[in-house]
Amino acid sequence: MAAIDLVRDDRIRVVRDTLADTRELIYFDDASTSLPAERRADRRDSVERPPTASLRQDPLTGEWITIATARQNRVMLPPKHLDPLAPQTDENPSEIPDMYDVAVFENKSPSFGPFTGADAEGPGAGIGLERVVTSVGRCEVVCFAPDSEGSYAWLPTERVRTVVEAWAHRTAELSAIPGVVQVFPFENRGEAIGVTLHHPHGQIYSYPYVTPRTQRLQASVASYGPGLMGDILASEQAGGRVVLSGEHWTAFVPFAARWPVEVHMLPHRDVPDFAHTTLEERDELAVLHPRLLRALDRLYDTPTPYISAWHQAPLVGGEGIRMMLQVTSPRRGADKMKFLAGSEAAMGAWVGDLAPEQTAANLVAALSTADADFAAGADR
Repeated sequence: MAAIDLVRDDRIRVVRDTLADTRELIYFDDASTSLPAERRADRRDSVERPPTASLRQDPLTGEWITIATARQNRVMLPPKHLDPLAPQTDENPSEIPDMYDVAVFENKSPSFGPFTGADAEGPGAGIGLERVVTSVGRCEVVCFAPDSEGSYAWLPTERVRTVVEAWAHRTAELSAIPGVVQVFPFENRGEAIGVTLHHPHGQIYSYPYVTPRTQRLQASVASYGPGLMGDILASEQAGGRVVLSGEHWTAFVPFAARWPVEVHMLPHRDVPDFAHTTLEERDELAVLHPRLLRALDRLYDTPTPYISAWHQAPLVGGEGIRMMLQVTSPRRGADKMKFLAGSEAAMGAWVGDLAPEQTAANLVAALSTADADFAAGADR
């Protein structure tokens, strides 16, 4: 794919570096940063990177499964003084050599990549037995702040704006990698979701195929027509499940929500991905997105675990698809979690535990509390 002509925010400095094992590291500096452009080099010894994972096709569904055994070696909930996403010290040989505002680096144990290339055999169409191809692509870690504790939702607006700029920058560059078909930024929050690090961070996956969820959306657009997502937005804006909205974005609990907590956010125009957003859209998103996540934190006395997933249009077959945030949580009460049991896990037939209208009302009420807490300087 040809490189995207990304609209850049020149206030946010981008500094490129390379880690000892040749992985790329990129610093994104806040508009008002006091950090120098020059950063310390990685002080660790070089080690060999793991081999690129493989993809195996499930002939029952046609879906591709990544077999990435190197992920078994990743760090699991380390103590704070050994946080691998904090800036390096003599006692902590972490992934990031120097102080930073926002940092993005290639994952040490990726599900896709590090091998890329247009010449690599892609997943391809059709069904076969024991089909195996190379899992090309790239996986990156996005560190939202240098502190080992905290969360994206409670960061200052300027820092969130830097993160949004990083998402746009990385979407543009990752989309141009040979073999990449779809780019997916996301954040997992909370041990109940399965996080392995408490440090506030997210990830970006660059897939060599169109993901199953997006394939189903493509089929829906083909059946309904290219105006599907715009019509969904208009229908939700006219209904009673809107949680918050601005000039460029609206967040709502969808009509047929699967999860106990599920909120979608759509742009008001057809925008396929972060790389095609305007600076004004990014500015507003830096306010609305964390407000929404802070409301989840104030639903109960303790923070709600969630997955904050940015569904972006694929680079192939993306007509009629605009980018969409989908925030989901299995928390169905203060001390209750939804586990995917027989119907959902085995058959993909969902049963909702809460009425979407009630969830929307709960979030709107929690939003008022969260806004007041944030204005008062709360950080959790």
